Amino acid sequence: MGTGIAQVAAMKGLDVILCDSHSGALERSVINTERYFKRSVAKEKLTQEDAEAAARRISASSDLQALEPADFVIEAINEDESSKKAAFLLLDQIVKPEAILASNTSSISITRIAAVTKRNSQVVGMHFMNPVPVMPLVEIIRGIATSDEVFQTAKALSEHLGKTVCLSLDRPGFIVNRILMPMVNEAFYTLMEGVGTAEDIDKGMKLGTNHPMGPLQLADFIGLDTCLSIMRVLHGGTGDPKYRPCPLLVQYVDAGWLGKKVYKGVYTYAKPLN
Repeated sequence: MGTGIAQVAAMKGLDVILCDSHSGALERSVINTERYFKRSVAKEKLTQEDAEAAARRISASSDLQALEPADFVIEAINEDESSKKAAFLLLDQIVKPEAILASNTSSISITRIAAVTKRNSQVVGMHFMNPVPVMPLVEIIRGIATSDEVFQTAKALSEHLGKTVCLSLDRPGFIVNRILMPMVNEAFYTLMEGVGTAEDIDKGMKLGTNHPMGPLQLADFIGLDTCLSIMRVLHGGTGDPKYRPCPLLVQYVDAGWLGKKVYKGVYTYAKPLN
């Protein structure tokens, strides 16, 4: 997700520091960015000149200290509250005091994330949709302490990136995943109970409700581990049994079948040749 955010920001003329403490992940991100710009030129969505200019605006580092001069930091690590809190604790110590810290979390409380920092009024949620270069929405979430100025800055940045904004209260799952993930979870129950095959469940939702892809295929694209994390946030945050994660979803994640990113989820995906 962070790779896509960096790509869009660079194409909109912003200087970007792409940072990941895991060098392997950072290397993959750089390679994917190069491929994305090449594909965009081949599809005539970007000129060669514009693609080269965007690529020059992105620098990469595995050292979080590289973020010290940043005005606006968007965290996009895995959907795990303890990991995000640890990241924000570090970022709060590294970046300049006036910088804004945003989280791309899709379900976790911004208020709780902000509480580990000394700048909780400068922490905001910016939930980009995947894939970022294609999807037009950013869901902005205000924590209880998020200032009006920070909200307006996040909104202006989102619009500069060509996105439409919706504003959510800081509640479990926010707007999008409060509605979407129970549907995905129910699709897993439907599969587990043998009501239909994966193909027929997805076909039914695509052709019967005009969804661009079925819920099980969508779950594979999002990542089954991410889907499970969001359902656990919804279940734990509301206490409502209707959000209990489907045992089949839990079992797939336990098996390491996390979706398209590992070439195996509900469906099996071919690995790239290079």
